[in-house]
Amino acid sequence: MIPFNKPCVTGNEITAIEDALSQNKISGNGLYDRKCMNWLEENLDCAKALLTPSCTAALEMTALLLNIKEGDEVIMPSYTFVSTANAYALQGAHIRFVDIEQDTMNISALAIENAITNKTKAIVVVHYAGIACDMDAVMEIAKDHGLYVIEDAAQALMTTYKGRQLGTIGHFGTFSFHDTKNITCGEGGALIINDRSFIERAEIIQEKGTNRNQFVRGEVDKYTWRDIGSSYLISDLTAAYLFVQLQHVEQITNNRLEIWNSYARKLRDLEISGHISLPRISSECKHNAHMFYIKTNNREALMDYLKEKGITAKTHYVPLHEAYAGEKYGSFAGTDKHTTKESGKLVRLPLYYGLKEQDVAYVVNHLYEFFKV
Repeated sequence: MIPFNKPCVTGNEITAIEDALSQNKISGNGLYDRKCMNWLEENLDCAKALLTPSCTAALEMTALLLNIKEGDEVIMPSYTFVSTANAYALQGAHIRFVDIEQDTMNISALAIENAITNKTKAIVVVHYAGIACDMDAVMEIAKDHGLYVIEDAAQALMTTYKGRQLGTIGHFGTFSFHDTKNITCGEGGALIINDRSFIERAEIIQEKGTNRNQFVRGEVDKYTWRDIGSSYLISDLTAAYLFVQLQHVEQITNNRLEIWNSYARKLRDLEISGHISLPRISSECKHNAHMFYIKTNNREALMDYLKEKGITAKTHYVPLHEAYAGEKYGSFAGTDKHTTKESGKLVRLPLYYGLKEQDVAYVVNHLYEFFKV
């Protein structure tokens, strides 16, 4: 059996967790929490990084920071995970789902432009498969219309666009450290703040609406309830696991890139013969090999065949505008030219840290057998 994913383990995580236990503080904003935040700020070159329980929580914080309310509209791709929409629907926003680009499965800048109304408050882009959206076009549109940009970079840690780290280009960036992600701690996320005017309030929202962070730093003599908020904190035990992963980010990324590139080389003839299409990587993007997918018109039969051969492949998102809640809390703006059609072709192949070359070859060989090439 070849699983679709195995959570990444480098071998040193237990040692870090034991060290965290010895600090006599395992709740949020502990030693390893600060180590991770410092690592993110230094390596991403962002104004502020806050660890959160999930990327979902980080997205919810952006909705609170932007004072999203009933009557506001937020533009995003329909082809994304439900958390991208939930964060803003929870605050009463109407979601304007728009189309994607056929080649990258990323949001279409033209579709964004056409979906803007006088109620639009923000644009949420999703860097699908760890591959950058056209951020120059997105930021220009946002500037022209006075809109905020949130980068849902859940899959895109250590991916760059024109040399800039994803998550640091918009007003906010959000990352996931779920066990399906390249860098993981089981459940976890991060909010990246690129506009310094939001930092103080973000710290308050993260700490249940209190100024506890200022108290801990000795800036106030007691902390009190200052704003709305919630417990958007991560356990220091979880942060300890994450910190080890961050220290090995280059090793993990390089290993995944080797696997990704092996798939791409070996499957090129299947694309040339017209049986599948492969991911497209812009020359402006340096990606992180988050996933390797193919697209085929024979998806269901292929999935059944791979399962018979002990290979766990996966489809991905059902477009949100087609879901019950998507119809209730949002609507599709413009024409669904690519979203439904392309999402119905997509198959994700096994890819995880430590996947063996012989396993890649096994998957590839069975793809050729299925297509009889």
